[in-house]
Amino acid sequence: MGGIIWLASYPKSGNTWLRVFLANYRAGGEVPVNINMLRETGYSDSRAALYERASATTLDQLDEARLHRLRPHVHRFLAGLGDEPTLVKTHNAIIRLDGVATITPEVTTGAIYMVRDPRDVAVSVSHHFDLSVDDAVDMLCRNDYRLATVGRNVFSFLGGWRRHVASWVDAPGLNTHVARYEDMLAKPRPTFAAVARYLGLEPDRGRLKRAIGFSAFDQLRSQEDSHGFVEQVRDTSRFFRQGRAGGWKDVLSAAQERYLVDANEDMMKRFGYLG
Repeated sequence: MGGIIWLASYPKSGNTWLRVFLANYRAGGEVPVNINMLRETGYSDSRAALYERASATTLDQLDEARLHRLRPHVHRFLAGLGDEPTLVKTHNAIIRLDGVATITPEVTTGAIYMVRDPRDVAVSVSHHFDLSVDDAVDMLCRNDYRLATVGRNVFSFLGGWRRHVASWVDAPGLNTHVARYEDMLAKPRPTFAAVARYLGLEPDRGRLKRAIGFSAFDQLRSQEDSHGFVEQVRDTSRFFRQGRAGGWKDVLSAAQERYLVDANEDMMKRFGYLG
């Protein structure tokens, strides 16, 4: 039937982890899939080559307004790649910019949304994008925030953390499957099995166990140490840094936590991040 199933998240919320699991589950092999092959086995709606293909020009000739107008063309191309839905990574919130949807509804057949405690997201974002912790916290609380076009990735509209989550989990008519980062850590087997079932894959016990093991944090960090990771935005830092929950307690000040909670409290409570 085609179409797109989105693998959606705010940055640093487990999107790459999920993609590694799915790559290993689909491969069904006895050795881990190379993390630097993810781009060869999956798609992202920020990949510059897709927009160059749609416009028959190069990225340096495309400003952000034109890039955004090309999104529906890129999405329709991805949706038509096969008879089965195409899995596509995105960090976009679901909104309309200048009358054009960031996520094209007519080619969307479903979504898996990964959610993570925004306090841990802020710490991870600060390392990933080389931001101060104050700036990372502010990023998660700004409803106009966007990731600029950098390198071979076109811009994504994020908004604040609360707005981003709500846009996906409360999207009218969208059957969104939500996976919490913390559950991926604490109870991986039922969490990843539920993802597989959402995709129409009845989990095989042995295959599931291997895929979970091959996508475990120590395995990903070992691969990054040995071969690097092509999706890392800075050469001086790790992509797979700690992979744990609650690390924010050692980093955020009381004022920084309060700022995050004040801006995101209702959604944090909804997903169990506040009592």
